[in-house]
Amino acid sequence: MSKRDYYETLGIDREASPEQVKKAYRKLAHQYHPDKNSGNKEAEERFKEVSEAYEVLRDPEKRAAYDRFGHAGVGRSAEGFSDFADVGFGGLFDDLFEGFFGTTGRRRGAGQRGADLRYNLTISLEEAARGLERQVVIPRLDACASCGGTGLKPGSRPKTCSACRGTGQVRFSRGFLTVSQPCHRCRGEGTILEDPCRTCQGQARVRIERTLSVKVPPGVETGTRLRIGGEGEAGIRGGGRGDLYVVIQVAEHPLFVREGDDLLCEVPVSFTQAALGAELKIPTLTGSTKLKIPPGTQSGAEVRLRGQGMPSLRGYGVGDLRVRVLVEIPTRLTARQRQLLEEFATLENGDGTPLSKRFLERVRELLGQ
Repeated sequence: MSKRDYYETLGIDREASPEQVKKAYRKLAHQYHPDKNSGNKEAEERFKEVSEAYEVLRDPEKRAAYDRFGHAGVGRSAEGFSDFADVGFGGLFDDLFEGFFGTTGRRRGAGQRGADLRYNLTISLEEAARGLERQVVIPRLDACASCGGTGLKPGSRPKTCSACRGTGQVRFSRGFLTVSQPCHRCRGEGTILEDPCRTCQGQARVRIERTLSVKVPPGVETGTRLRIGGEGEAGIRGGGRGDLYVVIQVAEHPLFVREGDDLLCEVPVSFTQAALGAELKIPTLTGSTKLKIPPGTQSGAEVRLRGQGMPSLRGYGVGDLRVRVLVEIPTRLTARQRQLLEEFATLENGDGTPLSKRFLERVRELLGQ
């Protein structure tokens, strides 16, 4: 199911101001908050949807990326990047509590670690078996090179905020309570960038595309996560860089089905091959091999080829290739084929079909014959 447009989710237009975005979020978050809708799964999902939309639209960088690229610029995609973690509720609850109580837990000057990123990488079953190295392009926020990640024009300095006098917090009374909240003018920083960097517009980070070489070890399967430390987004105010998580998706194979480290392959044979025995050429992940079908092989029987499966990701050897025999009954017979089968039927005495013979004996015993 495709995601709803974030602006539609909050019920605002694309030109909405930051205050309008925040106001719409507070209203919907208050309406669908889990504490007010205990046990209501629909309300819980709606709250998550509203929170995710606000998490993007409240941030100028993420909003700009969303306006330009849509969900592909900030969210999960079939093959691409996204913030790895689910919606970060810390900042959202700050704004939510600010709406309810007029207070928040933000700390002035605290460095914020950059976001983790996720890249979905689709590979073939053969690539999963032998491992590979692939170049990937990761869009991410990086420290602005022009200002060194300060957000300031080179040579300029930040000015102390006159509204909070550099504390980053403003205090006021509501009834018998005295509460504080981040300064609306400097957004809790305590300083104002009067001469911001022209490259990043004072945001300290810019969106870039970084090309990385990702090594995928043999034996990976769908859902395997490869962590590449320090290749996520740059932090803010000296915060550390996030990590990149490459999540593997192994494409379906036309012949093989993976079951753990084993591979399963279904091979159709004619009923004469099953009855008389045969030698077949069957595929493997690395080519082909010969397989002997013993005379009298029944449909559904499995033959195991040791060491022809998938390598263990943990280094515990290699799985097997299990060949499941499917006896195929012809749907059309020539006159001569029918004649020969009718002659064969007159010669049957049950010795070659023990299952049928045993079944008929049990039927006779049940009927008392």
